[in-house]
Amino acid sequence: MLARLLLACSCLLALAGTARADTCTLVTAFDTGRVLKREGDCERRNSPASTFKVPLSVMGYDAGILKDEDEPAWPYRPEYKAWNEAWRKTITPRPWLRDSVVWYSQVLTREMGMERFRRYVDAFGYGNRDVSGDKGKANGLTHAWLSSSLQISPVEQIAFLTKLLKRELPVSAKAHDMTLAVMPTFPLPDGWTAYAKTGSGFQPSRDGSPNRDRQFGWFVGWAQKGERKILFARLIRDERKENSVASFRARDSLLVDLPALLAD
Repeated sequence: MLARLLLACSCLLALAGTARADTCTLVTAFDTGRVLKREGDCERRNSPASTFKVPLSVMGYDAGILKDEDEPAWPYRPEYKAWNEAWRKTITPRPWLRDSVVWYSQVLTREMGMERFRRYVDAFGYGNRDVSGDKGKANGLTHAWLSSSLQISPVEQIAFLTKLLKRELPVSAKAHDMTLAVMPTFPLPDGWTAYAKTGSGFQPSRDGSPNRDRQFGWFVGWAQKGERKILFARLIRDERKENSVASFRARDSLLVDLPALLAD
């Protein structure tokens, strides 16, 4: 009887957990494309949020705006109105990705200009390629990837990373090299290292405005040990208000799950 009660309770807890969020997990082998794990709706597009800093890095280095890991060092300005204390200082490319500094991305795209920005997004075949921004606001150059017009699915995130790692993007060798050099890293067991980017935002309401009671969160990248690479994407779409950051939940849960997948 006790065993049955415990089993029933565990099943109810599992159901409650899945009801709270719509989650896609996609893990593939880099060399063969073999799917190691696929759960949830991984075809549905979503705003890339700060995962877009990875293609932005490629663009910036290819355009010559970003120079290396430490240049350019752009100072914080009060008009950026950064809510995160870590963003209120001079920022260089490595902490830009590590700390997801929004204003640095926006300075970069302004330096790039809309024509060149759009050309890169098209050339990368990135998601729906829509850089128009919020409807009627003409802010695509600085906001398209922030819960706005630009959308990408987990399957498409993996496709972009595959092109990056195979050096198949139509950019310079330096753009590939430097983007890989500034990617945030996460140590894993047995000599593996994850290279990945988080991204968070709010899902749209029916009228298109951000629903601040429903977050989404990405963790996208690859794990590497020697020459072996495993690509991954986890996307969480909350079904109710949560106090923790969705991208941190996506990151922390996938980092726990990865070692078992890497052992296969």
